[in-house]
Amino acid sequence: MADEVKGTLVNGLVKMTIKTFKDPDHKDEGTPKEFVVMFNPNTYTSKYEVEYKAAPAKGKTKDELSYGSIKPRDLTFEFIIDGSGVAAEKVTVTDKIGEFLTACVEANSDTHRPFFLQLIWGKLDTKVVLKTADITYSLFDTNGYPIRAKINAVFTENITPTLRVKEEKQNSPDLTHYRKVQEHSKLPIMVENEYRNHLYYLSVARANGLNNFRRLTQGTQIVMPPIKSTQV
Repeated sequence: MADEVKGTLVNGLVKMTIKTFKDPDHKDEGTPKEFVVMFNPNTYTSKYEVEYKAAPAKGKTKDELSYGSIKPRDLTFEFIIDGSGVAAEKVTVTDKIGEFLTACVEANSDTHRPFFLQLIWGKLDTKVVLKTADITYSLFDTNGYPIRAKINAVFTENITPTLRVKEEKQNSPDLTHYRKVQEHSKLPIMVENEYRNHLYYLSVARANGLNNFRRLTQGTQIVMPPIKSTQV
């Protein structure tokens, strides 16, 4: 079965698309409805940040770090806009930059704030808002008008409270999870990643009927039972 095409198909190429919405639940489309990049990015950065808080530790000279929260993920892209004529798509750089600013930066007249956005490209499909956008102009015509520009854009995931609660519930240690064995996977390490305590590995081995937990078969599923029912 072929993978679902996510993005905008232009001359046989699926291009990254930024859809606009007036509401955080993405039910009311904006105007314009989307911004389609001129060239797909060669790379992009996905940044995760875990926040910890210092808590006084009894009988210890140093404070212990306690888990606070996982901050929304930042996604960083570089978009190239070229009006020199080397690309099949004929554009005016200032017009294309204007389209990006209208879709991602400027406050719209209905909500008096920038649009809520959805990044779509291949397996990437996430709700975001624009955090920053740096625009660099690097080539100009004889009249001083830009014919090439680069946009360095940082988007921050914007998940509504309802969806966040749903995701946190799905990842709850009180639920049974299934993890696929990868190449070189070790059960104690998988258990440590799941429960933050590798000592549960014997209980997980029993739950999966593993006689030899040191030899796992790649591609098989390991059942991770609820932590409250897992005994060391």
